Amino acid sequence: MPIENERKFVLDDLSGKLEATLAARPGVERTFLNQAYLDASGLRIRSIGSAQGTRYIFSYKRMVDGQMVEIETDLSAIDFKRLWKLRAEALRKARYSWHDGPYKWDVDFFKTDSGGTYFALAEVEMPEEQTEPPPPADILASHVLLLAPRDDSRFTSKRLADRMHAERLLKEICSKGSVS
Repeated sequence: MPIENERKFVLDDLSGKLEATLAARPGVERTFLNQAYLDASGLRIRSIGSAQGTRYIFSYKRMVDGQMVEIETDLSAIDFKRLWKLRAEALRKARYSWHDGPYKWDVDFFKTDSGGTYFALAEVEMPEEQTEPPPPADILASHVLLLAPRDDSRFTSKRLADRMHAERLLKEICSKGSVS
């Protein structure tokens, strides 16, 4: 089973400067995601658009024995459209990804319907046995507001799909420098 071992960093980028910098940086892949959560626990669908085209994915993601198991498989465009009608929550985000040694960085900019960013989050995928995250990548360091507590459900994409929740959370972090 593929085990996901990641840590998340909340970022400050309401100005859009970080996203513009990442978009211009060589070696950084940009994708656009439309993601929906279905009415059964752990099930989601995604369309991932890139310069190579659009990929449709069906995934199952659940915590098992303290580890996150994530299984993904390709889905046809027509099945994606059918399942999209069954969505419970949905989100749009721009993602910028790159590899740095044993780590994979993904920076997600959660988008409003008009394309503005309402929340920014970096995730670092680490080797399965690693427990402490590496320092944020240099390009991110000055934008980091908080290392999210491990396994804190307030920072899942499913919760951040709720724009009001995300904006309240960001306001709390900015005012306190932490979360309670």
